[in-house]
Amino acid sequence: MTPALLAAQPSAGAAQDLAEAFRAAMSALAAPVTIVTCYDDRGRPRGLTASAVSSLSLSPPLFLVCLDRNSRTHDALTDAEDFAVHLLGPGEEHLVNRFTRPAERRFDDVPLAAESRRAPVLRDASLTLTCVRHDVLEGGDHTILVGRVTDVGGEPAHSGGLVWHRRGFAHARRP
Repeated sequence: MTPALLAAQPSAGAAQDLAEAFRAAMSALAAPVTIVTCYDDRGRPRGLTASAVSSLSLSPPLFLVCLDRNSRTHDALTDAEDFAVHLLGPGEEHLVNRFTRPAERRFDDVPLAAESRRAPVLRDASLTLTCVRHDVLEGGDHTILVGRVTDVGGEPAHSGGLVWHRRGFAHARRP
């Protein structure tokens, strides 16, 4: 490396300080709470919670989910042709708690909707986007999974609004 490039590299301590400052700053940013589900290559339901999610495009309708590469569900989701994103609302915290279990137990006692053929749809979630994999992109220590929305299940006017803010649940709901 040239001296200029060496000078531009932060020390390990400075990098750690920046990572902690960034993590603290992101805790101040309210983020939607979702559960993303798919069937793995053996037909087993798999899923995880995600808050780094966003609409991407209206035409075609695209939605993105950022997945930690260290997640035990990462490969199942990035390999799946279809997946579902459950946009949770106040009162649906119990679903999130179920998805903090070990990966192989997350669907224990979680009822699925009858239309769960292409991707597992949680019966108790009030709003679900069903997606077909559109693209998979690299993003630092995460993978960006982009889905083309093929169906919206539930009632958007009365759903959503569960957010993660300052390392805890909060509700964003209009009267």
